[in-house]
Amino acid sequence: MKSLKKQRRIQVIAVAVVALSLSTALIGYAMRDGINFFRAPSQIVAEPPGPSEVFRIGGLVEEGSIVRGQGETIRFSVTDGGAVVPVTYTGVLPDLFEENQGMVGTGRYIDGVFEAHEILAKHDETYMPAEVVDALKEQGVYQDPNG
Repeated sequence: MKSLKKQRRIQVIAVAVVALSLSTALIGYAMRDGINFFRAPSQIVAEPPGPSEVFRIGGLVEEGSIVRGQGETIRFSVTDGGAVVPVTYTGVLPDLFEENQGMVGTGRYIDGVFEAHEILAKHDETYMPAEVVDALKEQGVYQDPNG
């Protein structure tokens, strides 16, 4: 009788381990496209990511760099004070997107140009994403808007 209980207990534990492993693998597979790492322009220039890697870039839109092309294609540069990365984006930019303001873009770095498929801009006059603030502080160019 004891051996039957022991055998059942081992079977239940084995099934639980298999189920947990399977669910962890499925969650990881489902999230593979949803996780985008943040990089500052200095990090991108120092170690360029592969063209298939989707990630986020953040920094300040460089002054005088916005060039509107044919149709909805816009070219501009993003800087963190240490490096500059050219960006292209096709679509409608957020209303608050402008030069010398913080932005975060999601896309790929292909042939020395970041091709963004999503651009986010600050939502008021003082907001800047935490990752952008940290990157700008590392470069020594961050100025606190509150003084």
